[in-house]
Amino acid sequence: MSQHENGVRAVKLVDIPLVTRLLESGVMLDSEQAFTGGVDFNSSGLISSFLLPHRNLYTLLSRSGKQTVVGQFRVRPDRHQAHITYIAPCLEDEQDDTAWLHVLDAMAAEAGRRGAHMLTAEVDEDLTLFETMRVAGFSIYARQEIWLHMPGELPQLPVDKVDLGEETDSDAHGIQLLYSNIVPRLVQQVAAPPSRSSGLVYRKHDRVEGYIAVSEGRAGIYLLPYLHPDVFSEAAAILAAAIEQARRSHERVPVYVSVRRYQDWLEDALVDLGFEPWTRQAVMARHITAGVRQAAFAPLSARLESLPTPLKPPTATSKPIVEKFNEE
Repeated sequence: MSQHENGVRAVKLVDIPLVTRLLESGVMLDSEQAFTGGVDFNSSGLISSFLLPHRNLYTLLSRSGKQTVVGQFRVRPDRHQAHITYIAPCLEDEQDDTAWLHVLDAMAAEAGRRGAHMLTAEVDEDLTLFETMRVAGFSIYARQEIWLHMPGELPQLPVDKVDLGEETDSDAHGIQLLYSNIVPRLVQQVAAPPSRSSGLVYRKHDRVEGYIAVSEGRAGIYLLPYLHPDVFSEAAAILAAAIEQARRSHERVPVYVSVRRYQDWLEDALVDLGFEPWTRQAVMARHITAGVRQAAFAPLSARLESLPTPLKPPTATSKPIVEKFNEE
């Protein structure tokens, strides 16, 4: 990884103790990772996340005056997109945010070098970092509320249970159609399911009417639902079925459900299931001009000469068109 301006560089092995200390007061900007496992604080876990680029993780360290900030992002080459994992420490009120601005700019530049066209993050709206990211060129593409259910049984619902199937290749078209129908076009580029999630599909009348992205970890279960409004009456039963299947391997962990603003009608179903609001977040994104490492300009005359037409650039020996007309 190349050296950056403004005192930003890639994290090295000698930085492990410093980074470990900073992470204790850091903030996660990847909801899936935050609610399922967080950051691995043991030395082997940190070393692997810093030094194994094949995992598409990149970590930068920024210094400005006495302030040191570390930021990590993950690249998804299949989507030409990068997502910020965390920034540490968390920016406090009235604190100079220069080092945070530098690391955000550097992550965007590095993500562009890695082929990403967009850098995204999920930020709690009450954080000071939220305003700093807007200054750094990040825009709000969607808002979401995280709902929490602590370990324990779900209440009995006055509706029949539903069956969910595991996602298969044959469901791809139906899932894409559902996604296109319920997710606003502007939001689609940042609202895709998490990269490490598995999928549960709800079919009705041979059509995919619901899709639940499920992520499981030692700290919790994270669900991101995509349900068609036509299944409003079955929403609670669909969510309950997804939770029941996920809890077969993680019985004693909390369950988190992310509800994007365009699906806020799911909140009634979550209340029926005993969930409580946990935090409000903004899904933010910064566009990157990626793929151009060094501009190369050819002379205009060379470009014109290569055209398959009789047109040629004018030269000193060429006669003006008016003069040639007079001669004729």
